[in-house]
Amino acid sequence: MSKPILRDPSELPAVSEAYPGELSVAERLRPADAEMARVLRTAPLRMASDPSSGAIAHWKHGALHDVVEPMADHVVMTYPTGLQRLERRSGKSVTIGTARSGVVTIIPAGSSARWDIPGSVNVVQLYLPHTTLERVAGEANTTAPGDLLERTGHPDPITSRLLMSAADALEGSAALDALFRQQLTDLLANRLLAAHAGSPIMSQPVVGGLAPKVLLRAIERLRSDSDADVSLAALASDAGLSRFHFCRAFKESTGLSPHAWLRQHRLEQAMNMLRDTDASVVSVAAALGYASQTAFAAAFRKLTGETPSDWRRRVR
Repeated sequence: MSKPILRDPSELPAVSEAYPGELSVAERLRPADAEMARVLRTAPLRMASDPSSGAIAHWKHGALHDVVEPMADHVVMTYPTGLQRLERRSGKSVTIGTARSGVVTIIPAGSSARWDIPGSVNVVQLYLPHTTLERVAGEANTTAPGDLLERTGHPDPITSRLLMSAADALEGSAALDALFRQQLTDLLANRLLAAHAGSPIMSQPVVGGLAPKVLLRAIERLRSDSDADVSLAALASDAGLSRFHFCRAFKESTGLSPHAWLRQHRLEQAMNMLRDTDASVVSVAAALGYASQTAFAAAFRKLTGETPSDWRRRVR
């Protein structure tokens, strides 16, 4: 996925100017990335988006004393490091929390509040369309979701870890990172529906794997050089299943999630190239779709415990 270009906050028109009166309330809401850029007065360190899932952004910003206007997406945040006071004021209601590791903050779509944060914050944000919640709820055979609850520094290590894992996949192999974020976004949506919805819903367990021909076709897609072929939407559609059911059935058949299978396949490709050819590490990284040699080396070492160069010297 490519990183979307955030608009300069100074160039954003007022909501009343940007959207004619005949548009619906939902259509008048600001995109979450644009509203965050406006109030935080900076650009994210890293960001990636997917029309079928949402967007992940990593920000570091200074003190904030401003009103966050209603946004089109739910915004879910967690904090990699640091300790900072958070104050959310909506009408006469005041909520105080602390930005720290293991907690989450949720701004439901369409809500507005004044925020007062006295110092700098390191934060990962998920911009989740309500349509994604509806899709995930439908795929899990549950009732339609209601609105998410407002949370301010709310303890939830599970959601926090999932969101941090998604943020880790913002640089590296485009196909691998995109597939990983798509899977994690669906997991996050399931978690939010279970723990942070007005009427919590629970997913029903799914059993059974993919039919042999369907599994073979899915593996052929995962081996493709086309990033479009290995998107979760394409894999699920080709199997005639929802994303929710495809991921569970694929893991039932292979013992691995689609992302883990593709990661293992790319590692095997890398090992073959390093062992059997004289291609440089830079060339191997590029051939496997990594953004840089550094990203490839980090991924290789995470899985093998060695750098590509050290591994090559040992096996040749």
